[in-house]
This record gives sequence, C-alpha cells and structure tokens, in this order.
Amino acid sequence: MLDDLLGRTQLKQEIEELEAEIERLEEQFEAEEQRRTEAVTDRQEAQRRANKLEDRVTQLEDQVDRLQSGETTLSYRREAELRGRELDEVLARLASVETGPQGALSAYVADGYDRPAELREAFGERAALVSRAAPCLALGDDGSLLAACLRPPVAPEPFVEWDDGFRIDREWFQPRGRYTLALIRSDLFAMGTYQGDERTAFHGFDSDIKSQHSKGGFSQARFERLRDEQIDEHLDRCVAALEERETDRLYVVGERSVLGEMMHLADATDAVDATGEPENALRDAWESFWTVQLWVL
Repeated sequence: MLDDLLGRTQLKQEIEELEAEIERLEEQFEAEEQRRTEAVTDRQEAQRRANKLEDRVTQLEDQVDRLQSGETTLSYRREAELRGRELDEVLARLASVETGPQGALSAYVADGYDRPAELREAFGERAALVSRAAPCLALGDDGSLLAACLRPPVAPEPFVEWDDGFRIDREWFQPRGRYTLALIRSDLFAMGTYQGDERTAFHGFDSDIKSQHSKGGFSQARFERLRDEQIDEHLDRCVAALEERETDRLYVVGERSVLGEMMHLADATDAVDATGEPENALRDAWESFWTVQLWVL
C-alpha cells in the first residue's frame, strides 16, 4: 500500500523490465560474439586448407619437373643442420672454391616459384631441388662438380651472379658484430644483446594469459575476447621493450602467430619452438636461429 502511494511499485516494475531488457541484450551480444568467433574459426580453417593445397601444388610441380627431366627418384644426396665449428668449416670450404671466369653461380632464391633461368643452366634437372629448398642460397659450378643449397638465418636480397668463386657473406650465416635477438611468444618475452656469439645483456618477462575457459562464469566468446586483449597488451609491452634496445640490428624469433606484428621492426624473423623460462628459452632460440640447413644436390 505504502509502495503504491509513494510510486515505488511502478519503479520496481520498471527496474525489473530494464533488468530483463539488459539480460536480453547481453544474450544477444554474446550470441553475436559467438557467430563472429565461428566465422573467424571458419576463416582460419579455410586458410589451413588453402595452405595444405599450396603445399600439394608445390609437391606436384616438383614431380612434373622430375618427370619432364626423366628423373623419377630425384632427391638430395645429403641433408644436415650446421652450427658452430662445423658450419664454419663448410663455409670456409665453399669460400675457397675457385673456377675459371664466370664459372661459379651464386643465387639467393627467395621463392621456389620464381626460379631464375640461370638455375637450369647450372643445375639442370636438379633445379627442382633448389625450388624445394627455397628460400635458400644456391651454389653451383659450370662443370656440375658442386651443387648445394644453404638457408641463411639473415636473408640477403635475391640475386643471381656468375663469378670465379661463390658469393658468401658470413653475416648471413653467423653472428657478427653487435645485435639484439628477441624471443616473443604470446605469453613470454626474452631479449638479449650480443657481441658475436656472446650475450652481454638480458631482459625478459612473462605474462599471465588465460589458457582455457573454465565452466560457468562468462561465455566462451567473452573468454576469447579477454584472452585476445591480454595477448595484445603483452605484445604492446614487447614492442615497447624492443624500442628500448641498444643496437640497430634486431632479429626476432618465436611463435609464427605473433611474428607478423614485429616484422616492421626486425631485420630478420624466424619461427622457433623455444619454451621454458625466459632466459633458458632465449638460449635455445638463439641456437635455433643460428642453425643453418644444408642440402647437397
């Protein structure tokens, strides 16, 4: 009775109606977020399928090259991962090769689909193996005595040249001078300043990123939105730390999903699988980055 006289009953009804409307809007918002999440998932799945198809196209193109050349079992004679003294010895041996004028071909092939015509001249049917190894530095001679590909951690601009020896810059393959190498994951950052292969400074941190959605509480869509915001904040911290580095040269490694955000800052990037605490993970990442893949054709 008193509530009716004071108008409280009507106000309470309006509050209940507003609360019901808020709840309805929240459900509508969460449903919309779920649809967006499903759309993103569908797009990612389509991209994965497209990547698989591109890989299959590459394999088929290699098979066509082999069939056209009459070679059905074309394969590398040797594959190896080189680092440290072994890498130094291989580079020194390649650098010591001398040929007649214009007898040694050096070519950095960034894309296996875009093979310079000179590759066929130097490698013949084995040019298909160069495409398979790309991006790589391809080395061969006019006598077909030597044919090899190496994948340098620090890629030069694409080039093709014939000379009396191979073009090999040690800075493409080995740590030289002063530089910064940073490891970035969606939940971790580790950065080292180096002089050659010696680390002279370290900075690192990790972030508490939600890894899975617990039952109850808020919706899956809201959980994913919160997690994305946490990752964005973490990456902002990473960029700020990189901008405070003490060197001009910067190499960034880590999760492929976050490297795109750093490419405008880095001289070179590479996806590596380095886990654990920041300092230990950085040590593993450094070794992985400076490991060179070798293919002998």
